[in-house]
Amino acid sequence: MAMSQLEGKTAVVTGGSDGIGLGAAVRLAQEGAHVFITGRREAELDAAAKIVGSATAVPGDISVPADLDRLYEAVRARGRGLDVLFANAGIGGFGRLDEMDVDLLDRIYQVNIRGTFLTVQKALPLLNEGSSVILNASVRADDGWDGFGAYGASKAAIRLFGRTWANELKERGIRVNTVSPGAISTPAVGKIVGKENAEAVEATFRAKVPLGRHGTVEEVAAAVSFLASPQSSFVLGTTLYVDGGENGI
Repeated sequence: MAMSQLEGKTAVVTGGSDGIGLGAAVRLAQEGAHVFITGRREAELDAAAKIVGSATAVPGDISVPADLDRLYEAVRARGRGLDVLFANAGIGGFGRLDEMDVDLLDRIYQVNIRGTFLTVQKALPLLNEGSSVILNASVRADDGWDGFGAYGASKAAIRLFGRTWANELKERGIRVNTVSPGAISTPAVGKIVGKENAEAVEATFRAKVPLGRHGTVEEVAAAVSFLASPQSSFVLGTTLYVDGGENGI
């Protein structure tokens, strides 16, 4: 039986061309939403839209205001407002304090912090009463892993955004929550460290997970769909960890 918790709803997923974003878009569409997906790589985004099915692809970079304006104009043109926003897009990068490249530092903050801020700020006029905003943080915001200072700090900022915006938007009936994935099997690590190094890095991540394995994008998508749906109507300003116990055990 097809799921229909979001039947007739409109959703936006940033960073929707692969990984967690694509998995979440697929799940939201399965539950009845029409999903607008955005990302920087147009060909991959168009391919993702075909996988999602009930989807509209709008290429763009969340750190570029004009790109977000184009995304939300497409949403506005549909005429139904916005019910679910999964602000998922972000970039990674490694570097210890003594070696971190400042240009990479700036880019991480530009995309992860500024881009997430703009994504939600520019959505405000479209968000319907009772809508759900979900931010994507990371368990790396908690653990102080060697080399993850800049990335972890950017994700800690997103968690604080989530708590603050939940307080600021509650009078409009808008719920804001954060999902915090741990070691999830996505193409992201290979893109950062190179495919030839990905398995060794992922093995390091996996060794720290109490459940002894990577999570899947479908498992994160299930958490996103819960926060997007009426099932989480009494959940506000929280962080939902999808990390195999990394943060809690």
